[in-house]
Amino acid sequence: MGDIDVAIGIDADCVAGWLGSYGGADSPADLSRGLLAGTEGIPRLLQVFEDADVDTSWFIPGHTIETFPEECAAVAEAGHEIGTHGYTHENPTDLEREQEEAILTRSMDLIEDLTGSEPVGHRASWWEFSENTPELVEEHGFLYDSSLMLRDFEPVRMRKGDTWHRIRYDQDPETWMKPYERGEETDVVEIPISWYRDDIPPMMFIKQPNYNYGYTSPRMVYEELYKPHFDYLYQRRGAGVYTLTIHPDVHGRPQLIPLLEEFITYVKGHDGVEFSTLADVAEKYDEDESVYESEGRFV
Repeated sequence: MGDIDVAIGIDADCVAGWLGSYGGADSPADLSRGLLAGTEGIPRLLQVFEDADVDTSWFIPGHTIETFPEECAAVAEAGHEIGTHGYTHENPTDLEREQEEAILTRSMDLIEDLTGSEPVGHRASWWEFSENTPELVEEHGFLYDSSLMLRDFEPVRMRKGDTWHRIRYDQDPETWMKPYERGEETDVVEIPISWYRDDIPPMMFIKQPNYNYGYTSPRMVYEELYKPHFDYLYQRRGAGVYTLTIHPDVHGRPQLIPLLEEFITYVKGHDGVEFSTLADVAEKYDEDESVYESEGRFV
């Protein structure tokens, strides 16, 4: 058995999520759900982690920090890691480079004011990279990014300059019949996330659903998605990183808290598994890139 780390990442979208992503910017009712996530969801999750003695990584939009200063201060005071996650959960692919950098630097400053130190972790809003995102993450000295899905359980080095060719049906096929081209590796550690280990798509109701169910059974999600991923990592790979992405908007609700507590207990029942922050994972990988390589027959 090699190193197995479980890293819970909390994306505290709250009101920012409705303004930037979920189609509720003109709905006082939807915005009120974001207010509930900040005032009730954040404290509830903090209590769960305190009771379980688990350190976690929070990715907090600047808007959330300024809208819920006491709640976000409590996250910092509890010793959890805080990383960047946009300001108003903007889609990076819709931003000019100057806009994206202005949002990034403002968010970094807010986190430094909150914690007393610069953030080392970056998570893109929408889990989307613009063509400028990798260079900005590298230039601003982040230790790691956690926005992409290049692996299930193993960090890699973030690349910049990947290129691909979209299909243009009004052009000659020769213009797009080319392979995906991988760019240049950077020193930034890329820690994988997964939509299959994210709570919003199956369990948050959104009025304009592009990919959201909203009423999927929480126990089904844990039993058929979250636990099988962990079991595969533990039983078949024998080493790796399990990232779970949750939101105060979803896991701060009464139906999810008991299941999160059950899952933490389940994980703790396995020898050789540690709960870690994503910063801890990145530092470990930075020192030894082989630390999370598969020891089993399965990658």
